[in-house]
Amino acid sequence: MPNRIRVGIVGGAGYTAGELIRILLYHPAVELKYIQSSSNNGLSVSSVHSDLLGDTDLVFTDINFEDTDVVFLCSGHGKSIDFLNNTVIPKHVKIIDMSHDFRLKRAGNDFVYGLPELNREEIRVATKIANPGCFATAIQLALIPLAANGLLTDEVHINAITGSTGAGQAPTDTSHFSWRDNNLSVYKAFEHQHLGEICQSLCQAQPGFSKDVNFIPVRGNYTRGIFVTAYTKFIGTIEEANDIYTKFYASHPFVNIARENPDMKQVVNTNKGLLFLEKHGNKLMIISCIDNLLKGASGQAVQNMNLMFGLDERCGLNLKAIGF
Repeated sequence: MPNRIRVGIVGGAGYTAGELIRILLYHPAVELKYIQSSSNNGLSVSSVHSDLLGDTDLVFTDINFEDTDVVFLCSGHGKSIDFLNNTVIPKHVKIIDMSHDFRLKRAGNDFVYGLPELNREEIRVATKIANPGCFATAIQLALIPLAANGLLTDEVHINAITGSTGAGQAPTDTSHFSWRDNNLSVYKAFEHQHLGEICQSLCQAQPGFSKDVNFIPVRGNYTRGIFVTAYTKFIGTIEEANDIYTKFYASHPFVNIARENPDMKQVVNTNKGLLFLEKHGNKLMIISCIDNLLKGASGQAVQNMNLMFGLDERCGLNLKAIGF
């Protein structure tokens, strides 16, 4: 295909970079040219991402930005700012950052927050994207339709469980198999770092929103996927709620409204967000599930790239759920 999008990846050794490589190698409009990794320079990509043996002969190398259309920054939180401060990137190169560094609005931050279901038109004309966090994506998908209709009138309560890949590839005490298997634990209750971007987006959708968002994150004893259960006050009927969500996501191809209580395997290995609603008294319960490495990270980044380059946002993202 002529005029393919020339892609470079910075920080190519981790989980999100691995997922990104897998998608881009088979993306019909992409030429994956450069994958940089400071700790693996000169090694074959498949020696680090062993499942790619036979799929690519690429080696980790520096990026020639003059020969690149878009660069994905996958080096982790705090490192993107340092990289951009110390690297000259030509103006023609678009940037999609996977870290937390540019998600929150502040003076001098010209990155667009990359949740397509909230900012699709802004993403289409952007040159710099701050890809959302995984928990933040799942929770925002659950709540933004209410906010966009001015219906968040009370505090919100959220319990969300994530797989071990959400903690990154570097081993820690709480991601080690022997600790994580057959185990559960709460961490960063009420103060998780994704709360900032969640509240920022809710205020964008519903100006003046100031209620508490009570978030309890849980470490799950599995590798990938996020399962969110949220509830808040809602006076309408379940039929009205389903109508609000169905209309809000009608033009967004990756978000589906389930009519039966879902399970996480329906979304693992896909770029889907799956939502389910139930009414209990005066409360609306919303279940939201995504794959933390795809719709919560690399899949959403490719979705953003597609929008930035005028492609169908589904391009290269027709991925199969694992099923069982």
